[in-house]
Amino acid sequence: MFVIVRTVFIRSRFHFWLPGIIMKQSRTASSVDMMLRLVFLLINLLNLAAPGLPLAADEYSKRDFPPGFIFGSGTSAYQEDVKLMADTGLDAYRFSISWSRLIPRIQPHVTLHHYDLPQALEDEQDFTAYANVCFREFGDRVSYWTTVNEPNAFALLGYDIGIAPPKRCSPPFKNCRKGNSSTEPYMAVHHVLLAHASVARLYRKNYQDKQHGYIGMSIFTYGLLPLTNSTEDAIATQRYNDFLVGWIANPLVYGDYPNIMKKNVGSRLPLFTYLESKQVKGSADFLGVNNYNSGYIKDNPSSLKQELRDWNADTAAEIFCQVTPSSSSLEDAARVKYLQAYIGSMLDAVRNESNTRGYFTWSFLDLFELLGGYEWSYGLYYVDRDDPGLKRYPKLSAHWYSRFLKGRSVRSVNEAFKLEKNLSTLPYGQYFQ
Repeated sequence: MFVIVRTVFIRSRFHFWLPGIIMKQSRTASSVDMMLRLVFLLINLLNLAAPGLPLAADEYSKRDFPPGFIFGSGTSAYQEDVKLMADTGLDAYRFSISWSRLIPRIQPHVTLHHYDLPQALEDEQDFTAYANVCFREFGDRVSYWTTVNEPNAFALLGYDIGIAPPKRCSPPFKNCRKGNSSTEPYMAVHHVLLAHASVARLYRKNYQDKQHGYIGMSIFTYGLLPLTNSTEDAIATQRYNDFLVGWIANPLVYGDYPNIMKKNVGSRLPLFTYLESKQVKGSADFLGVNNYNSGYIKDNPSSLKQELRDWNADTAAEIFCQVTPSSSSLEDAARVKYLQAYIGSMLDAVRNESNTRGYFTWSFLDLFELLGGYEWSYGLYYVDRDDPGLKRYPKLSAHWYSRFLKGRSVRSVNEAFKLEKNLSTLPYGQYFQ
């Protein structure tokens, strides 16, 4: 099993892949659309770039990475953006096929489910049949399939605190029209894992030998440290990681949930049968690591004494996340510093035998974020929504990343940059020499 890293530069805990407008692009309603009709999108800000993020390899180039290492970006895009991706130098483009719409320059990395379950299938679904259509129709052009994006975040946001589709939760945690925050997140992840295993079996049986692709799953992660030097906080940090990451990774690698989850959750945690365990174990060729922000963990054993508990209470820990305000400025020097530090650290890990095969930034274009709408932008390219043609403008980070992708040596940017509004000419090329 290998790893593909996907990062979101600061701010957004939850992004949206824009599967298409319902009426204009012949797509039926999904659970996302139902949520958008019921409530204005919530802004949930978390920070990936922790203050003082250490710089690893301070100067490097793409040639320092192993042959075949993939660098890309993720976003929604139109046909004309494919040329922009090629001009930027991307190896790959990560996007989602919209289940509710289902009817060669850059290698596609496809996600089959990214929060947009068809509303008509909210109660009954056949994920394997849907995946079969995708494999049959697109498998000759797709080498990397992610079955489900962040099942842990999908379950917590949608079935515990109810701020994402299908908006299910229960008091005293949150108030929704229906749901059970104590049990449904665990049930949701359990069935996602079984659905993933079913799809992986189908792919490996009918398609993998012919199409020579890979199938895996992505996991929502934090970079976590103990709040203090106490033994209790150190143990709580490992426990929180077991609940967040091990919840998904342990079944995929070992065929069962972490022991601490079994202990704390008890009978509310579904059990794998012997056959299910065998099917889930080893069902991922790769793991996508969706990395958002860093946080500190404090031990909180008193939460286990609550009569009603949800996932957060079951962790017996508190998390303190670092938040950085968002900015849509073209002068995103802070992001350049972040990219340089993160990719440099990843290079160090690869040199120390980490089986990491690729890295995707979020996102290629500024777009509509599920919990933040248009208020927050993460794109390498700014989209002028006041322009009838939605003109794209490269940010400083786009030029830095493009330079790196094209094999040029890169380093951190510490100077302040003053960009012209029209970026047809760039006055700051000397900073990348």
